[in-house]
Formats: sequence, C-alpha cells, structure tokens
Amino acid sequence: MNYLTWILLAIIIVIAVWLVGIYNGLVRLKNKVAEAWSDIDVQLKRRYDLIPNFVETVKGYAKHESGVFTKVTEARSRAMQAGNLKDKAKAENMLTDTLKSLFAVAENYPDLKASTNFSKLQDELATTENKIEASRRYYNGTTRDFNNKIQIFPNNIVAGMLGFKDKEFFGVDNEEEKKNIKVEF
Repeated sequence: MNYLTWILLAIIIVIAVWLVGIYNGLVRLKNKVAEAWSDIDVQLKRRYDLIPNFVETVKGYAKHESGVFTKVTEARSRAMQAGNLKDKAKAENMLTDTLKSLFAVAENYPDLKASTNFSKLQDELATTENKIEASRRYYNGTTRDFNNKIQIFPNNIVAGMLGFKDKEFFGVDNEEEKKNIKVEF
C-alpha cells in the first residue's frame, strides 16, 4: 500500500469513529428523554390512583358538591386517555385546575379538613404534584439537551440522515395558567 492509501484509510476511520460517537450520543440522549417521560408517567399514574380515594373522602362530607366531583372524574379520564404529548399536557393542566377546585370545596368543610384520612390523602397528592413538577422539569431539561444535540452543526446532518427528530416539551399551553394568581384577604 502506498502513502496516499494509508492517509485515505486513516481519514475514513476517523470519520467512522466520529459518526459512531455522534450516533451513540444521540441514542443516549434519546433514551434519557424516554426515561424522563417514564418518570412523569409513573407520577401521573400515582396521581390517577389517588384521585378516586380523595374524591370519595370529600364526597362523604360534601354531598351537594356533585358538579365538582364530576368535573374531577371527567378530567382524570381525559388525562388518562390523552395520546400525544400536547394532548397529555393539556389534559393534565385541566386536571390540575379541577383538583384546585376540589381543594377549594374541601376548605368549606372544617370537619373534613380535620379528618386524618383527608389530611393523609391531601399530603400524598401534594407530594405527588411536587414529584410531577420535578419530573416535568427533568424531562424538559433532557428534551432540551437532546434537541440541542440534533440541531447543532454537524450533528444535525447525521441526525437528519438517521431520522432523529426534535422532541416536544411538556409545558403549559393554557394562557390562563401562565398568569399570576390573584390573592385577596
């Protein structure tokens, strides 16, 4: 083999190693995004499981508030059945709104607020909401890293050839939710 063949072979090997490195990095980030989504899904499942118990506990004290219970149940069903990420985020935001109204109803019943069962469920829901928020932040962070990786030159060329696509963020679509809450005393 002559000198030019060795140089050409070395260039091909360097390019192959570079492509494998980019591919492996993209796969690692893609899997991290999937793992982050799984974390959100686990916390949402936990919330879905807690909601019926919470509703039943409040129902025992607030029988004439059936409209609120129906809204919570419907919002839970919509959230559980949502397909894509955008629909899921929208349904989850609606569920959060209906849960707020359920908490507001509970505030009107001192005996309910004093109930140990209610307090435990409320604490578990609050903890779950915090975990969902943390999982959403983690998901969005890994999604940002993945999207950056596939959009940066020259990775974008390799990512495009291999079919890697941007991932959606799990965000708030509702403009009403982005506004500051008005607190009055």
